[in-house]
Amino acid sequence: MNICSQVQAACIGTKTEVQKSEHVRPGPLFVVGMWRSGTSLLYALLNQNPQIGLMYESDLPVLSSLFFVPRKSASWMFKWECWNNALSRHAIDTSRIPRNISDLPTAFHAVSTQYAMNKGATVWGCKSPFYYDRMTKLGRWFPNAKFVVIWRDPADVCRSIVRAAKKSTWFARSGMDLRALLGYYRMKQEADALERRGASIHHLQYDDLVRDTPGTMSAICDFIGIPFDARMTSLEGADLSALYDGDHHSMVKSGRVAANCQHCEVLSPGLKNKIERYVVYWRKKYGGTWQLNAATCDGTKAASLFERMWDRVRLAHLRCVDRMIPLVFSLMPLSLWRLVRPMKYRTWVAKLKDY
Repeated sequence: MNICSQVQAACIGTKTEVQKSEHVRPGPLFVVGMWRSGTSLLYALLNQNPQIGLMYESDLPVLSSLFFVPRKSASWMFKWECWNNALSRHAIDTSRIPRNISDLPTAFHAVSTQYAMNKGATVWGCKSPFYYDRMTKLGRWFPNAKFVVIWRDPADVCRSIVRAAKKSTWFARSGMDLRALLGYYRMKQEADALERRGASIHHLQYDDLVRDTPGTMSAICDFIGIPFDARMTSLEGADLSALYDGDHHSMVKSGRVAANCQHCEVLSPGLKNKIERYVVYWRKKYGGTWQLNAATCDGTKAASLFERMWDRVRLAHLRCVDRMIPLVFSLMPLSLWRLVRPMKYRTWVAKLKDY
């Protein structure tokens, strides 16, 4: 039975099974990092452990506006599926999701634990770079959550974005470099806020992940509180079925745990210098306590107050647009939404007419 049929069955009164998840961990595990910082690689390695069953960019917290108005589970599940195919990518049986769920934490718990339990895992949760600016909110929703945050040289992050933009329209959007650079700092602020509140958070560097995979993964297992499994050091046999299609995942799908070996500089001199100015500024601001793991040229000046303020104004505009898209998507009546969604969702929309 496909996802749409399952949602329809739930909507017309098919008896649902309440998820029994007593044996899973009390709180989720969130894997967070900036785009192109190795989160997909880390996700694949973590899920090699039979006790870990993380979803891949399910991103339901991004659609928190779905729950502004209480609605039946069939409604938010249908919209969530049309947003990023999260339910079908993870083979979720929607008939087992209680029909009376009307809040995000309960919805996320029901779906994420089902995915983990289907694997026989006890650790549930999600990996997504889209959580970089909402970790404190996740911490409020899930007080028992654990966070694994991966850091990478911001210049390498931007280099990877530039390369991915050659074949990905999403990464080719205007302002992606600014989103990533200042998003890197926002992620630091979110992580600091979590630590001040006493949340469980583990930091790692991308370079350590690819250079010392066994040591890095063993440390994460100690943090989670589960035994280390040697399969976590390799991508051989890894389940990558939930990953999106696209050349930007070619390194993970290659089956090799290795850093990108492309040495050709793809950053413009202006962007490269901007990144270095921000790195110098952040090092001064934090007195060298923030392990940025980034190189700078001698004599580079810190980003000026004017530059930082102007960049914040530019970013505010970009973030406003980014946040409006899921908000409009969540609140738009389905009758109107039918007219504006891309062609790839037309089949789903047609099946919705009887709901």
